[in-house]
Amino acid sequence: MTATISNSQTKLPEDEDLTLRDILNTLPREVFIKNPRKAWLKLGINVLLVGLGYGSLAIAPWYLLPLCWIFTGTALTGFFVIAHDCGHRSFANRKWVNDVVGHLLLLPLIYPFHAWRILHNYHHKHTNKLGVDNAWDAFTPAYYESFSPVYKFLYRSIRGKFWWLGSIGHWGTMHFDWLRFEGKEREQVRLSVMVVLIGAAIAFPTLIITTGVWGWVKFWLLPWLVYHFWMSTFTIVHHTMPDIPFKPASEWHEAQAQLTGTVHCDYPKWVEFMCHDINVHIPHHISTGIPWYNLRQAHQSLEENWGDYLYKCQFSWSLMQRITAQCHLYEAENNYQTFKQYQNSTIKTGH
Repeated sequence: MTATISNSQTKLPEDEDLTLRDILNTLPREVFIKNPRKAWLKLGINVLLVGLGYGSLAIAPWYLLPLCWIFTGTALTGFFVIAHDCGHRSFANRKWVNDVVGHLLLLPLIYPFHAWRILHNYHHKHTNKLGVDNAWDAFTPAYYESFSPVYKFLYRSIRGKFWWLGSIGHWGTMHFDWLRFEGKEREQVRLSVMVVLIGAAIAFPTLIITTGVWGWVKFWLLPWLVYHFWMSTFTIVHHTMPDIPFKPASEWHEAQAQLTGTVHCDYPKWVEFMCHDINVHIPHHISTGIPWYNLRQAHQSLEENWGDYLYKCQFSWSLMQRITAQCHLYEAENNYQTFKQYQNSTIKTGH
């Protein structure tokens, strides 16, 4: 499979007065309507898939375990995607239902629901805003130089061949410190952190006592790592291409950022099914109120009305190689430069 990319360079709408509301008005009204039957049916299917995954891990011979880990971790990624809709209040009409379902689905992943919800909504508000967006924000050379050698090494790693660990760093460094939040949000985050910590304090010792340390690795750690592979991959592809710009706040344009700075990527059908079309991502950035099962209809409408501005690609290892080989440090003139280019320029200037 080779990478196919429709836009070799991001094309921006010429109308500087274009607003997000203008784009929203071109979408069919029905894409915003929640369908409880679809939502709960797919949640039920997802629960069955996760159960099937854990069942397969319990009985599979050793040589089939890698396939079982991939299946189970991908099914758990589906849990996250439904919790993602809960965080945007697009799963159910009642807020408390979204909160309960979101907490339960993120519990196996030890992911604090409210912390993720708040930080992720911040990403939507500031998509591709340089130095502000909190999801795979591109570091400028000056910002990169402000860090310690250890942090520089970690940044180089997750911008390169170890991109698939990036989600773990994001999870661990940003979602457990409730003191970084204020007021009511702080209390909500504290609750979510306590839920997952208590859950882990009960589940992990129980798993180790009943199945041994290998059981903890087999039933939790490795599926969890597969989940983070998908989360890292989905997130970096959603907004990181050599020709997709990040803009400083003074130049940032909301409608342009949400329409042209977000990537639609086609994955294998089984991934799309198990992860609830989360990679039909452009309409999700036009409105977080669109439930996952309406994303394809919304995308079709965007194709008809704004097709010239949509960035589309197909997942492949060559695509990941392109991103991880080129998208390292951000500079306004060329969007990105590689670490090697930066090092060479530093040597030439004597810094």
